Amino acid sequence: MQNEEAGFLRSEWSKFADRCRWSWEGWLIVWREESSVKQWVFANIISAGFALTLDLSPVERALIIALGVLILAAECFNTAIERCVDYTSPAHHPLAKAAKDCGSAAVAITAIAAGLAWLIILFG
Repeated sequence: MQNEEAGFLRSEWSKFADRCRWSWEGWLIVWREESSVKQWVFANIISAGFALTLDLSPVERALIIALGVLILAAECFNTAIERCVDYTSPAHHPLAKAAKDCGSAAVAITAIAAGLAWLIILFG
């Protein structure tokens, strides 16, 4: 029974390690190919710096930092959508444009949420 459990744990650890590697590879693709991600990372560094130095509660700090990270996640989703659309067809099509625009809107909405959180925390 212990050998089965050890084998199961090794198998699960291997799957977890694969998922971590694939996630890292995805991040590297987004980092290399999307200049907007670099801009958002810079904005997040500034935002987190303010969140950590201003007199904010731990919950407010967590909210600001988490929303910044969600912007990066939205950028990753947007990049995935763009790559899938481009792979499917390089031709211009209204549905392809709509898919890409919706992905971009998701990034904008998360950024607006982060901005609103800052405004409410600072002036609310």
